[in-house]
Amino acid sequence: MNADVTTNPQLPIFRIGAICASMKALLATLILTLCPFLASAAEKLALGASIPALTCNDQDGQAVDLAKIGAKGYLLVYFYPKASTPGCTKQGCSLRDSWTELKKAGVQVLGVSTDAEASQKKFKDEQKFPFPLLADKEKKVTEAFGVKNLVGMASRSAFLFHDGKCVWVDPKGSTSDQAEQVLGFLKTQAK
Repeated sequence: MNADVTTNPQLPIFRIGAICASMKALLATLILTLCPFLASAAEKLALGASIPALTCNDQDGQAVDLAKIGAKGYLLVYFYPKASTPGCTKQGCSLRDSWTELKKAGVQVLGVSTDAEASQKKFKDEQKFPFPLLADKEKKVTEAFGVKNLVGMASRSAFLFHDGKCVWVDPKGSTSDQAEQVLGFLKTQAK
């Protein structure tokens, strides 16, 4: 059997330029998972810091003012690299599945990635997330929080604000137990 790609027209020839954007994003996510040192290209927002005064569109193209939403009560801002990928889905579903407990504790939630609005909308609708997903295409939010990784995506992380100040940070962004960690922190504050 002749395995010469140049003479056998039935065998496909792959070129770097032919790799689609979704494959590049998947590869970037895989690299970040295997190489955590690439996860953050900047200093993450610190405990005690004020919520950045930024506006970003949600999945429906509506402007969301983070500082206004986070000014009173609790606001969880969680970041994920790519909508509709396994780890990002687990992280969001953890929050969705604990939505009643989070609301009872007075927590509002915003999910953020650098995906386009259409991708965020599809992700929100498919997973039935009861909270907005921000489409940080310009990477202003990920940069302000210090979670933009070296390939330009958001690194998985979470920040809890109370009355506009950061009170808790999950620098690695838990996947299946993100809500449990937030609720656990809140229980320590109630004592």
